[in-house]
Amino acid sequence: MLSIYNTLTRKKEVFKPVEDGKVSMYVCGMTVYDYCHLGHARVLVAFDVITRYLRSAGYDVNYIRNITDIDDKILRRADENGEDFEALTERFITAMHEDEARLGVLSPTAEPRATAYIDEIIAMVSTLIKKGHAYAAENGDVYYSVTSFDNYGALSGKNLDELLDGASSRTNVETDKKDSRDFALWKRADESDVHWDSPWGKGRPGWHIECSAMSTCCLGHTFDIHGGGPDLPFPHHENEIAQSEAATGHKYVNTWMHAGAVRVDNEKMSKSLGNFFTIREILDQYHPEVVRFFLISSHYRSAINYSEDSLKEAKAGLDRFYQCLQGHESTEGLTGDMLKQSASYQQFCQVMDDDFNVREAIAVMFGLVKDINNGDVAKVAELKALAGLLGILSEDPTSFLQAQSSSALSAEYIETQIAARVQAKLDKDYGLSDNIRDALKEQGVELMDSREGTTWKRI
Repeated sequence: MLSIYNTLTRKKEVFKPVEDGKVSMYVCGMTVYDYCHLGHARVLVAFDVITRYLRSAGYDVNYIRNITDIDDKILRRADENGEDFEALTERFITAMHEDEARLGVLSPTAEPRATAYIDEIIAMVSTLIKKGHAYAAENGDVYYSVTSFDNYGALSGKNLDELLDGASSRTNVETDKKDSRDFALWKRADESDVHWDSPWGKGRPGWHIECSAMSTCCLGHTFDIHGGGPDLPFPHHENEIAQSEAATGHKYVNTWMHAGAVRVDNEKMSKSLGNFFTIREILDQYHPEVVRFFLISSHYRSAINYSEDSLKEAKAGLDRFYQCLQGHESTEGLTGDMLKQSASYQQFCQVMDDDFNVREAIAVMFGLVKDINNGDVAKVAELKALAGLLGILSEDPTSFLQAQSSSALSAEYIETQIAARVQAKLDKDYGLSDNIRDALKEQGVELMDSREGTTWKRI
């Protein structure tokens, strides 16, 4: 029975979809004014794995991931570049799709863009005004009245008094707001700016209302799962709840899910600290499957630390899988029914049903590696099938290992493999130990064991 940690209730809950056998899921996508970074990759890969698993469990998943293609950041960047904002967004949407493909991220069911939902956004803002939850300021802006919504702050754990203190401490607070905590639904724009006509004059939507309109239009007033990154519970998702529930009169989302933060060498990722990496910069240095394996090796809710050591550890783990699969490239796969009858699949599902615990699922797969290395080649098909549910082990084993080692193995790589072989012996996984030795020999490195340890030479 699947249980998911709900950010709103701060506990794991048994998952009960709105409609039996179906899952409606909305994940906040990118604001496309720059290349996607490592934090984006974490969210993309985490919800890709979740979608793959839900579908493998028999659910019909309607996965919506939006694109924010109108925003102040987009307009500023386009102005800096001296280009049309639509040309800018198209360029970075293409780049985003390229990054996703390299990371093995499957396309969502639909990918709505904010600019295609302007009429729906205006309609929702109008409804909020009619219901007394929003008001038009004299200058043409429209604001949501935070105090009009009783449960504001429930998702993030913030209360209105705290928000008032925070707002009061800021400078240059907008004078046309009735309350400093209120947020913009519609922003006035000059004739020369990017704008759309509305009942309140020319303008463009606020960020938060975009997701409320797109999600409810695509999935209905109430849907199963809403996901996103660690920075979104407040204010973005908090504001989505307030807008959507006030407009529709229905509960907005049943389960809120948020991926953990990404740190770099144990520091917050930031351009000012010089530790900000785009996905394509990282993929220039590491094989995409190594990066994907790194991203899924920790629980999706936990923070992860990006470092050279972390990537080396991920590479070593992936190498262990591929070393096990060498020589079994032609093994036929399993049908869905055959896989579901296996003990490994039952173990895999047991841990994945516990809030998508991929880390433990990978441990189940390493158990299969040990069985295969000890001669149980029937488990190869099971390993490949489970790997497919996580989106890994899609490469040819020999080609992958050779590509990782290059034409001449580095001494550092060789020592890493020797250390992995030592651990395999301690685990009594002698099949893996032999595989590592044989793989190195095929790549021109001979290992020599003695009482003093293992040495090596190039041959």
